[in-house]
Amino acid sequence: MNRREFLKIMGWTAASLAAPGGPNTYGRIAGKASEDRPNVVVVLCDDLGYGDLSCYGHPHIKTPNLDKLAEQGMKLTDCYAAAPVCSPARVGILTGRTPYRCGVYDWIPAGSDVHLKKQELTIAAILKKAGYATCHVGKWHCNGRFNSPEQPQPDDHGFEYWFSTQNNAGPSHQNPNNFVRNGSPAGQLQGYSSTLIVQEAIDWLKTKWDNSRPFCLFVWFHAPHEPIAAAPQFAEMYQGKKEAVYYGSVSQMDYEFGRLMKTLDDMNLRDKTFVMFTSDNGPETLNRYRGSQRSFGSPGPLRGMKLHVYEGGIRVPGIIRWPGKVKPGSVSGEPVNGTDILPTLCAMAELPVPADRPIDGTSILPLFTGKKLDRKMPLYWRYDKTLSKPFTVAMHQADWKILADNDMTQFELYNLAEDIAEQRNLAESQPQRLEAMKKILAKLHAEIDAEGPKWD
Repeated sequence: MNRREFLKIMGWTAASLAAPGGPNTYGRIAGKASEDRPNVVVVLCDDLGYGDLSCYGHPHIKTPNLDKLAEQGMKLTDCYAAAPVCSPARVGILTGRTPYRCGVYDWIPAGSDVHLKKQELTIAAILKKAGYATCHVGKWHCNGRFNSPEQPQPDDHGFEYWFSTQNNAGPSHQNPNNFVRNGSPAGQLQGYSSTLIVQEAIDWLKTKWDNSRPFCLFVWFHAPHEPIAAAPQFAEMYQGKKEAVYYGSVSQMDYEFGRLMKTLDDMNLRDKTFVMFTSDNGPETLNRYRGSQRSFGSPGPLRGMKLHVYEGGIRVPGIIRWPGKVKPGSVSGEPVNGTDILPTLCAMAELPVPADRPIDGTSILPLFTGKKLDRKMPLYWRYDKTLSKPFTVAMHQADWKILADNDMTQFELYNLAEDIAEQRNLAESQPQRLEAMKKILAKLHAEIDAEGPKWD
């Protein structure tokens, strides 16, 4: 089936795809004058659960800076990662595409052939071409052969400046030695990765950013991924609790996030800057480490955790601040996905999104004026190795979510508006809805599966 036939079956027309938020003509870069374009900060945590922040209901973890961000902006109650595991979730953010179209299906081991291919167009590359200064600090995890000419690196995907690691900070999130700065190994570093990442971002803003250009800054924390590490002053906040180091690592990340926000204030950048905070997937599932190094992440009221296509694996915290555009203290229950970041930032800068490939996300700017999103492509996730087998595929439309096995022979159906914990499978009591969603899912799944490259 070709793309035109697929769109016809799904009811998506060329006109709808050219509408705001759809993949309209990319062509020549044009848009707002440089001084009118907002700066962009996208902050991503690693394995932070839906229930891991105070403003999302955690009874113990203190996150005053993120709580403040929610008071200053919009809290998303239905924010989703693009995948239930790290590498594909990051690819979804960068490309606006379901990551399986790009051939990234799972986390990428060091040395692997798998990588975000050069022909994939990222939001950093789009904004750089439009005049933005671009910077990535933290966890990259979009290739196996990191800092090697054999595969594209952050600068090949649009980041002019980068201070990054392939996967985790190693050998520990304390005193790591595997950061690379613009292609040169940074050597042995002292301190915790959250502090090192934010300090690099601050230094870039203060000493390297050309302030005649708007900026796009991606700050991708390693915290609170296992093996957990936290500075003593943060772990001591939870003295006596077995989860003290985990809780402390989240509070340390929050503290460093607060330092970054204070820098924006000190540089008079707050009112000119769009800030989004989120996570790459739900909390750790496997608990591969013992004692203080293991995760104690919480999915809150959700079923499942990382690696699951149930809500606990994909629904994550999401907070947006954009002064003058986003109402302080507002809350939205509209589903927002990691793939929405590319079309949203394009819309903010009045730039077209790519038209030569499927774009699965949509601009979320209508949320800021109280409108619903006109989503053309259903939200879709998969993870073939999921611990919640047999269900490896999921699709979300309106209040409804369908789960399926990879062969499309077993299904579950949930009304998330009434059953956030996915406890009441309605597949038998809603046969017509199930059949309709099965048909859409099967076609979408086949189209995505056909597009994704296969690796040896």
